[in-house]
Amino acid sequence: MTETGTTQSTPLLASTAGELREATSALLEDVGGRGRRASLGLVPTMGGLHAGHAALADTARRADDVVVASIFVNPLQFGDRADLERYPRTLDADLRLLGESGVDVVFAPALEEMYPGGEPLVRVNAGAMGEVLEGAARPGHFDGMLTVVAKLLNLARPATADYRAYFGQKDAQQLALIRRMVLDLNIPADIEGVPIVRDTDGLALSSRNRFLSAADRTAALVLPRVLHELRERSLDGLPLDLAAGRSRIDAVDGVELDYLDVVDPLSFDAVGHGAGGTAPALAVVAARVGAVRLIDNIALSGPA
Repeated sequence: MTETGTTQSTPLLASTAGELREATSALLEDVGGRGRRASLGLVPTMGGLHAGHAALADTARRADDVVVASIFVNPLQFGDRADLERYPRTLDADLRLLGESGVDVVFAPALEEMYPGGEPLVRVNAGAMGEVLEGAARPGHFDGMLTVVAKLLNLARPATADYRAYFGQKDAQQLALIRRMVLDLNIPADIEGVPIVRDTDGLALSSRNRFLSAADRTAALVLPRVLHELRERSLDGLPLDLAAGRSRIDAVDGVELDYLDVVDPLSFDAVGHGAGGTAPALAVVAARVGAVRLIDNIALSGPA
């Protein structure tokens, strides 16, 4: 286990499960020595970090005594080898960002550390919820994601401390599946969703945004605009008119719509498309803009 610099805000870098346990145990023991129960917050990431990830770490820092972030590009959740190869790997910049957010330990394992026996034969199955929307567009993606998240939750789990893990609400279907996995498999961790962070133009922050050209980025703004219009119609009690929203997206050059739907945020079952109501509902969208696939969502009632 090595320190990545000399400043106090620089996290420890752990590359093995043993180093991770050693670091977190020592930090939690120090908190426990002050006569109160400690808490650990886990922020799983694949790297290529941005302000949205910083928001996850900042939220954990405010809530927990010890904060661990993981950086691991998980091959199990990539169906396209080229997409896996071009996923941004920016470890030095990621460590700086996490240090600025007060992360204590960064777990950055090699592939062989996470999957010592090669590709795992036993995996978590996402079930029916993992076969719709993003699951339909990316077969097997959610199985791979849940498998690595289950491993990370187990590897970072403290022996005697409260335990939370933080995930962004932009990946709403992923968040719903993780919450269901934790419930179904009795994993002793609280799953916290952190609100979407948007750029000044309204585009949801994503590690993939760096691959958008200037023209692509301008075209992509139709996605948050349509979502916000649906929210306003819902709050005003007007019919949502998803067909009009789809047509507006389809009309933008360079944007290829995959889906625009309204779903239950817990089950991802489709819900009615009529006038707004008080029942929780998410408007979700996915589209390819140039060579980049983007997703976004917005709550149609309650906080956006």
